[in-house]
Amino acid sequence: MSEPIKVALLSHAGGAHVGAYLSALAETEACGSVVLGDPDGRWEAECREKLGDKLTNVYRDVPQLLDVEQPKLALISMEAKVAPPVIDAALEADCHVFAEKPACVRVADFEPLVEKADSKHRYLMLALANRTNPEMLKARELITSGKIGKLYGVEAHIIADQTRLTRSSYHKQWYADKTRAGGGHLIWLGIHWIDLTMHLSGSSIDQVAGFTTNIGGQPLNVEDSATAALHFSNGMLGTMTSGYYLDKSYHSHLRFWGSNGWVNLEPMQDRPLTWYVNSGDSAGEVQTWDGPKEPRGYTPFVQAAIQACTDMTDPPITSADSLRALRTVHGIYKSAELGRTVVLNR
Repeated sequence: MSEPIKVALLSHAGGAHVGAYLSALAETEACGSVVLGDPDGRWEAECREKLGDKLTNVYRDVPQLLDVEQPKLALISMEAKVAPPVIDAALEADCHVFAEKPACVRVADFEPLVEKADSKHRYLMLALANRTNPEMLKARELITSGKIGKLYGVEAHIIADQTRLTRSSYHKQWYADKTRAGGGHLIWLGIHWIDLTMHLSGSSIDQVAGFTTNIGGQPLNVEDSATAALHFSNGMLGTMTSGYYLDKSYHSHLRFWGSNGWVNLEPMQDRPLTWYVNSGDSAGEVQTWDGPKEPRGYTPFVQAAIQACTDMTDPPITSADSLRALRTVHGIYKSAELGRTVVLNR
């Protein structure tokens, strides 16, 4: 086992999910120490409370932190518009980077970061944390092992509450402003499910046809609703619905159909994974996964990322897959704008 590493947490008052990241850093044994880059002082008190002695230094100046501390990994949670230069500085300082999504407002701002990360043999990982949920790991095993045969199609939806969009406090957040976030529900929440359709199937989306709108009519310049038809490189077709529709909670669903059966994921239900095969053992029976629902969310994903940086093993998401998810989402936006199918360049 390699020695625990130093992690830099770089954020600001607009940082998202920072509380979850602090819990993950506190629990991760492979994280030996944390240095905080906090230009406006938003997170210092909470860091000291949650990290205790693991927090060794606090900086208001990020370049100074990178120069003095030389951390192995930079965990960056910043407004999408301002994130790219900070990611670039971290990579220039030879850090691996774990970045809160979407980490840019244009794909063109993220592409050179991936090129730099690859040229320096550093990881650049977007925080698409559903990948390490136990039911997702099992579903990927079922699908990529050929258990349900040749893949025919996938249906995905992730629906959150419209209620949040009615609050004036929400209207002031960066993720409610297209110029600061790059988009709305699709880039903030839908990107998770877009990534999972590709990660679980082992196939990239190469063509999209999409629509976006503000169906709820709230005073926002981002979409609260997006739909897309998806064509995958393996020939599979799919659909995606991404929106703020409910009064509370979430509806989420991923279903894959193949020549030999299907896999159904409902991650927020008590029984998050069921599947069916039409041959072999248990043919004709709907099977229910009885594995654990925990650990899930940001902690296991952050732990996997830090362990990969510590041991130089495979990360939970690659730079290429991070870029692939962003290109797909922005391809859907482009399709909606142009009113035609868009072929995605890889």
